[in-house]
Amino acid sequence: METQAAQKRASRIPLPFKLLFRDPLAGAAAVFLIIVTACAIIAPMLIGHLAEAPNFRARNMAPFSLEQGFAYILGADTLGRSLLARLAVGARNTLGIAAIAVMCSLLIGGTLGLIAGYSRGWLGNAIMRATDIVMSFPSLLLALIVLFSLGPSIPNLILVLAITRVPIYLRTTRAEVLEVRERMFVSAATALGASDLRLIFSHIAPMVLPTVLTIGAIDFATVVLAESSLSFLGLGIQAPAFTWGSMVATGRGYLANAWWVAFWPGLAILLTTLSLNILSSWWRTYADPHQRWRLELGKKERK
Repeated sequence: METQAAQKRASRIPLPFKLLFRDPLAGAAAVFLIIVTACAIIAPMLIGHLAEAPNFRARNMAPFSLEQGFAYILGADTLGRSLLARLAVGARNTLGIAAIAVMCSLLIGGTLGLIAGYSRGWLGNAIMRATDIVMSFPSLLLALIVLFSLGPSIPNLILVLAITRVPIYLRTTRAEVLEVRERMFVSAATALGASDLRLIFSHIAPMVLPTVLTIGAIDFATVVLAESSLSFLGLGIQAPAFTWGSMVATGRGYLANAWWVAFWPGLAILLTTLSLNILSSWWRTYADPHQRWRLELGKKERK
């Protein structure tokens, strides 16, 4: 009876979660990202005030000490501010900026890709030529030019991150549309008198969306690294606000006597991008029906 009850409980678990947590590496990456996201949402409400409040008694406090309380378990910076609190607030800023930039680039690039793929006239060619111009510039160089011209701020940072990633979604969407628009159900809808907008957004877009979302999940780690790089160079978010990249920039001058100031945000960037890459690679395999058998095979071998 207990075995049957356990089997019934297991059958109620969605298949993606079953396969995910049977892969130790992908499961660990998912758990880490859940913890980071939860800390980014909840922790600033609890200890966020310590991220900007100086505490000169705790200046350059070494990590793993509870003299000033648990909030200082990872140490303190040169002004005595809790690194744990700053990591939580920095996670909210870093992940929030990256998420908004990815959503904007996905929306803009996906929409333009639908138009470029469906249109057979000058409009599609014009969109692709404009995309070629954007891609001709190295993304980091383009970001530096735009931020130097407009000035560093959160809206400008999101704008430049979105613009540099738009060509990826545009070209991917266009390639998918070129294949989907030749299928029989699109021809049938055209014969029944469906308008171009109905064909694009009701028939073609739902077929393309899973691929674009997979690209977005893969691209999220790249945007996090790009944002951290720009903040490290001083062209991202400006004080008193901060991200993980600006925390690393603040701590680089104290590596000799307070290495932990730069180490913890650098480690957070490393583990977050690594987890995102591992999880997106797993999702790419799961989302492809022709590759999903690899996950199923691993499940059977463990049995």
